[in-house]
Amino acid sequence: MPLRPAHPLLASAVTAAMVVSLSSPAMAAPPDNAWTVRGPGGVSALVKLDPGSGSVALSVERHGKLLIAPSPVGIRTTAADLTKGLRATGRQNRVVTQQYRMTTGKRLNRTAVMNETRFSFAGAANTRLDLVVRAAPDGVAYRYELPGARDVVVTGEASAFALPGDATAWLMPYNAQHENKRQKTTASAAPTGDYGNPSLFQVGDDYVLLTESDVDGRYAGSSLSHQSGSGTYAVALKDQQIRSTGQTPWRTAIVGDLGAVTESTLVDDLAIPARFTDTSWVRPGKVAWSWLSEHSSPKDFERQKAYVDFAARNGWPYVLVDEGWSDKWVPELARYARAKGVDILLWFHWTSLDTQPERDTVLARVKDWGVKGVKVDFMESDSQARYQWYDTILAETAKRQLMVNFHGSTIPHGLARTWPHVMSMEAIHGAEQNPQPDNDPVHPFVRNVVGSMDYTPGRMETGNKVSTIGHEIALPAAYESAWQHFADKPEAYEKYPEALRFLNQLPTVWDQTEYVSGYPGSDAVIARRNGNRWFVGGVAAGGARTLRAPLAFLGPGRWLVETVRDPRPGQRVDVQRTTSVQTSSATLDIDVHDNGGFGAVICPATPGRLTCYEPVRQVAETSLAITPTSTVDAAAGTSFEVTGTFEVRSARTVTDVVLTPQAPAGWTVQGAPVTAPALGQGRPLSGKWTVKVGANVKPGTFELPVVAEFWDPALARRVHVAKAVRGFVPPNGRAYVSDLSFETETNGYGPVERDRSNNDAAGGDGNQISIGGRKYEKGLGTHATAEISVYLGGKCTAFSSVVGMDDETTSPGSSAFQVLGDGKVLAETGVLRTGGQPVPLSASVIEVRTLTLRVTDGGDGKNFDHADWADAVVDCG
Repeated sequence: MPLRPAHPLLASAVTAAMVVSLSSPAMAAPPDNAWTVRGPGGVSALVKLDPGSGSVALSVERHGKLLIAPSPVGIRTTAADLTKGLRATGRQNRVVTQQYRMTTGKRLNRTAVMNETRFSFAGAANTRLDLVVRAAPDGVAYRYELPGARDVVVTGEASAFALPGDATAWLMPYNAQHENKRQKTTASAAPTGDYGNPSLFQVGDDYVLLTESDVDGRYAGSSLSHQSGSGTYAVALKDQQIRSTGQTPWRTAIVGDLGAVTESTLVDDLAIPARFTDTSWVRPGKVAWSWLSEHSSPKDFERQKAYVDFAARNGWPYVLVDEGWSDKWVPELARYARAKGVDILLWFHWTSLDTQPERDTVLARVKDWGVKGVKVDFMESDSQARYQWYDTILAETAKRQLMVNFHGSTIPHGLARTWPHVMSMEAIHGAEQNPQPDNDPVHPFVRNVVGSMDYTPGRMETGNKVSTIGHEIALPAAYESAWQHFADKPEAYEKYPEALRFLNQLPTVWDQTEYVSGYPGSDAVIARRNGNRWFVGGVAAGGARTLRAPLAFLGPGRWLVETVRDPRPGQRVDVQRTTSVQTSSATLDIDVHDNGGFGAVICPATPGRLTCYEPVRQVAETSLAITPTSTVDAAAGTSFEVTGTFEVRSARTVTDVVLTPQAPAGWTVQGAPVTAPALGQGRPLSGKWTVKVGANVKPGTFELPVVAEFWDPALARRVHVAKAVRGFVPPNGRAYVSDLSFETETNGYGPVERDRSNNDAAGGDGNQISIGGRKYEKGLGTHATAEISVYLGGKCTAFSSVVGMDDETTSPGSSAFQVLGDGKVLAETGVLRTGGQPVPLSASVIEVRTLTLRVTDGGDGKNFDHADWADAVVDCG
């Protein structure tokens, strides 16, 4: 069933049972020093010790056919070389059976059965190595454990996989963001270099997908290193030295026919179970996203409201505001959206969350705004240090119940099982790359096998316009991602109403996933079930053809099948919807055009049922009026009155209504919340409260929301409607401007820095402020042209600062400084240059409500114009 707050996941989100049977610890080696670990479904791992060199090799078979030839295993540390000179000392067997529930992926409910053998070896000076091998129906995995080790430095692994040289291969040349295009070649013909996980090989009628699982900050990531002419792919660690606790990730080979590989959950099966069990706040869904189709739109409040309106009309639960959003209007946007049943997600560069103070401040703030999740971008590293950052940010977001999407990231390797709030990861040559469609039928069989894939599908008009509309709307059915970020603007989707209707039906969580037909690079047809409805996505690359979709995945009985397909070649027109009744013995034959595709919705054909489509549910329309409506000047310790009136405008009754102010921490509200067990159209609910400002509150602007929350039976979820009383707590005494909230802020390069120089483009990267060799602890670091406004409310008397060009630049810069009060210039300097001495600058600000500090470029361009307002203070009564 879909994940809805009305039907939260079971509290026991993860249960695991292990049935263990141990053999004798003594490992009596057969004459050829070889042992076999047999999986439940015909997959076997063969481990062999060379008595001469003491090296160990591992091979993989399926139904007796060799898929991976004997390949070296072993690990090197600063203390020992455990790739040779080994002798067998023991063996333990067990059967690992796990039952667990996911929030994302191909199937929500999982059962995994794996046969495990722990091979114990000893090397020089009795150093110990355990090789832990698991054989599952869909593959083989192994890891190293160093018994007794707690702090060991790993310098490399012997781990490799030897494929037949003529095996067809689909490989991605490695880069740290995993976004390169995949290339079709053979195992031996691939050029010398590093290739990213996962990598797919065809060995006869079988397939081998190489990847890794259970990688976190205890280790580093890896790629597959290859020499042209060889079929061997060796694990290449991304750090020369790794400080380990003595356990490595799983080196993983998913094997089987194309259907078994496509449907595999082995990467999740090998991962650490969930760190938390209450996933009631984790809510996958469709996302309206503006950045790809109009890059500047995340800076535009009104345009983002248009995306919210579009999402609300179509029942999409989220809008992602990408790079460029402003903290000046995101709180208001979140309130606007939540009243319409839509939640806001926000983009961040990872460096804005790479320190604990940043995480504490930023994540708490966006949580207070009502934001439900974050997209974090540009990590672009598989190093141990970056994986440790992943560990930290995942723990911090989970603590605050913020969902996560990683872009510019590593690949999925079981993170979504360990951290159920991971909704998707990029690591794909996706729509942002403006790709040709030739890789589209590759991704379901390679990248999407290992976890949710944020391809950002559904380009109706943006991009190269090579694929058909049928192809584009099939992608979010063929590709799995718990958050599907749709890549085009509202107006583009609304030009294709039938295509939009299909997208509106698509869930983003699945009870079952089935490979239907296809071949990597040619075409792919994937079926996914949500409840009693199946959704099929079929995409093709290249010339027109007929895609075949056998319906054997359906159960018994008659099924209503609604397909959407391209109506005629050569035109980008809306899809055509057709309806038929079929049984599981039928096959759909769908003619598609060049780079075409189709989608389908299938449901039980019950008497009288004419469509599988369900109505789009929209939130009840409501209104909320509050007072005061003008800006409140409220000094610390004073009180003011707030009122609110809430009404339902739709012809609908909502229940469990609560109306109350939400005061900031340290403030108090006198008066109880106003409630109603049920509220219908035309019956206002009103309240009045006295709010007291906290005695120790910091000066600056504030927002005090008045909130109405209610249960909407049509959506089966609670809805949050809010409007904010806005005000200002004036400074008392002497206050540094860098400690005040900014009304507005513009800067010529990166953000304005508080108590630091401007330095580079990233926030928080400044140095100590330095002018003419003098150092300052407080102030503002800017880059021309810059302008900062703070609200004084007429409560202050004087402003003073020491200004000049920061010493950090290597070339001369020049700027002029101005102090403005309510738009009028109060004081200014001439042009100041790099290397000059600090210049005092002051002004009377009696009765000034808004103070503005402006920096211009000095008339010679803005290069190197790092301009400081050191010790900038206001004196207030």
